[in-house]
Amino acid sequence: MPDTNQPQLLLLQRAAWLRKLYFIRAAFSFAWVALAFTVAKGSPVIASGLLIVYPAWDALANWVDARMTGGAKANPTQVLNVWMSALVTVAVAVSVGSHVRLILGSFGLVAIVAGLLQLATAIRRRKGNRGQWVMMLSGAQSALAGGFFVAQQGSAAPVVQTFAGYAAVGAVYFLISGLVILFRRAKDKTGGFAPGKV
Repeated sequence: MPDTNQPQLLLLQRAAWLRKLYFIRAAFSFAWVALAFTVAKGSPVIASGLLIVYPAWDALANWVDARMTGGAKANPTQVLNVWMSALVTVAVAVSVGSHVRLILGSFGLVAIVAGLLQLATAIRRRKGNRGQWVMMLSGAQSALAGGFFVAQQGSAAPVVQTFAGYAAVGAVYFLISGLVILFRRAKDKTGGFAPGKV
């Protein structure tokens, strides 16, 4: 006889993975923001490093997410996000020394596209995974913030600190999504699994 609990178990495992991913991404972003507003202010080298690390981390996080939730075919928006973030990482690394002001515009375009891709991913996941309404809001906010960055390109606004505000809001969204999954799992207690183990 087929195991009727298998689909439910897969949902629980996916929820556990997304919860972990969201908490890790929140922690990384909070740490990045803290560095941006402290040591990066007095060190152009650290500031440049942060500008390179952020899209590289985004590419890695999306790649791992796609791999853990069905692979590339099941997650085309994340795969596209991986390639886009990887290209931006290279572009920022090349231009960080001489064209710093152009970087904010580049991040703006990335924020717009990445936000729309995140919105599409959350819409696709909303039926089977909780906490996606927060990711939908995050994606929409990211697209709007990207427009602001594009408008700020070439201005005297500090690039790292300006982008850090965006990263901080994103960290809050990831944290809320992780907490939504955690608290709803604890409330449901589906299938007899202990809340701390899924």
